[in-house]
Amino acid sequence: MSLAEPRARSLAGTAMGSPGPDVAPALDVADVSHRFGARRALDHVSLRVERGSFTALLGPNGAGKTTLFALVTRLYNNREGRIRVFGRDLTREPSAALAEMGVVFQKPTLDSDLTVRQNLAYHASLHGMAGRAARERVETLLSRVGLADRAKDKVRTLSGGQSRRIEIARSLVHGPRLLLLDEATVGLDLASRTDIVRIVRELVREDGLSVLWATHIFDEIEPGDFVHVLHAGRIIAQGRSADISARANGANLADAFRALTQDTTRAEMAR
Repeated sequence: MSLAEPRARSLAGTAMGSPGPDVAPALDVADVSHRFGARRALDHVSLRVERGSFTALLGPNGAGKTTLFALVTRLYNNREGRIRVFGRDLTREPSAALAEMGVVFQKPTLDSDLTVRQNLAYHASLHGMAGRAARERVETLLSRVGLADRAKDKVRTLSGGQSRRIEIARSLVHGPRLLLLDEATVGLDLASRTDIVRIVRELVREDGLSVLWATHIFDEIEPGDFVHVLHAGRIIAQGRSADISARANGANLADAFRALTQDTTRAEMAR
């Protein structure tokens, strides 16, 4: 069974006139805005994650990446704009939409007093999985992230990179087709970062998983990746990484990003 293989789901309940679940993108964010009091954290953000793609959300700290993730996962209520997951409106069909997602948040969320296996088994139980099927799923995922030999160890004994790999495994327990990762490599050393990116890209390539990868690290993005550049709550560029660099006359994505953000900042100051 593919790690990203979807379970059978009813097509009933799809909104009239919206793309059906069999043709819609994995994630469709349309004209989404969000405020914290008078401060606008997101300003008419629109982006898509196509099925089976590794899509990057590139932006510095404070750009609005985590706020967007909170809206997509319904930690915050979405009041402006529309969010659809495989064609399912997040407001109208929240349970069906959320069932399609796996999430790795920026802050660690594993229970350090439980073993690796217990963390994954508990997550499986939350999704109604039990018995042999749950046990086999957990063992398969631990092998996939290269940590089957640590199944009986408490999470507190793991390194930061190993804990992140376990969080990725846990996010896939229920068989989601869309994986959201918010700064998944923050604070990790180069070797651990490389391992995490490799594992996620393998899931896209081998299992057809759809991924939204939020980061501020340029070298995690390849020239062929589709990128949404988020700055000060706004999408200021979209396209293939190589194309964004070329359009901004940058030698690489880092140069293009600096040019784009400087131009945006100057435009805002001139208002």
